[in-house]
Amino acid sequence: MPCETSSVTVTDSVFLKACRREPVPHTPVWFMRQAGRSLPEYRKVRQGIAMLDSCTRPELVTEITLQPVRRHGVDAAVYFSDIVVPLKAIGVDLDIKPGVGPVVAEPFRTRADLERLRPLTPEDVSYVTEAVRLTTAELGDTPLIGFAGAPFTLASYLVEGGPSKNHEHTKALMYGDPELWEALLSRLAEITSTFLSVQIEAGASAVQLFDSWVGALAPADYRRSVLPASKRIFDAVAHHGVPRVHFGVGTGELLPLLAEAGADMIGVDWRVPLDEAARRVGPGYALQGNLDPAVLFAPTAAVEEQTDRVLAAAKGLPGHVFNLGHGVLPDTDPDALTRLTAYVHERTAR
Repeated sequence: MPCETSSVTVTDSVFLKACRREPVPHTPVWFMRQAGRSLPEYRKVRQGIAMLDSCTRPELVTEITLQPVRRHGVDAAVYFSDIVVPLKAIGVDLDIKPGVGPVVAEPFRTRADLERLRPLTPEDVSYVTEAVRLTTAELGDTPLIGFAGAPFTLASYLVEGGPSKNHEHTKALMYGDPELWEALLSRLAEITSTFLSVQIEAGASAVQLFDSWVGALAPADYRRSVLPASKRIFDAVAHHGVPRVHFGVGTGELLPLLAEAGADMIGVDWRVPLDEAARRVGPGYALQGNLDPAVLFAPTAAVEEQTDRVLAAAKGLPGHVFNLGHGVLPDTDPDALTRLTAYVHERTAR
């Protein structure tokens, strides 16, 4: 039977306390992409089911979301979904191709394409509401993190038509037609705000905004062309009162701006030590990160050595959540994640 719990119990969880920069008995741990391809039980339940189809099946979403909590003993669950789910829900013709990623049938290139991006309604993603409620009932006092893709990253997929190394079409639109770019990001911010609110209202205890590709931008371009839309999202969900996390890859030069967008916690990739990240971000923010995901392929002693470096850099910081500097790689040994979780708990016990 599901665990019965109160919101107070979840609120007092070690993860949420760290998000609020309150004292904790140990550093909390969770991993981006912890629910996914590294787990054999995940591959088993997903067998024969397309990625986007799996995201619309509440019982399956609940099972996948719970798997790493059961196996690793992490301090938070992250909702199993994909950043393009809200775009699919409003009718964008896209699919997630194995080994490639999201692919858009008709890339976004003109003002007429704006008409394809209607507002998202809670009814469009009713399966998300059901899945979050089922999952939080099963999680008991373990918090659930909801998430969404940030406007720049979603725009990049729409404009490029899929993953891109150089984002040349995206940047060409951003520089060449700033009015259309602003309109595109404004619509995506509205869609994303609704998607996050749906998760929070159904029971998510925190939310993370992923801006996976925004590290491709210089700070001045981010401030002018991206920050306003991301800030709109954080402002839109602020009244819910749950911690808001902002994360991007390759964003060392953007860290102060990521904080300025309005999050409570800043996710840091593995390129910048956490003490330096804290200096760049400034006071008043919790930090999340930041072990290189590739380290988990090294022997246990080396993993522990690199983990100690992360923990040493975070020592004395008010509010640290241990995570990887990006998502769990598909071929990661699940036992390495279980050992890492236990090691961080033991090393940071207070």
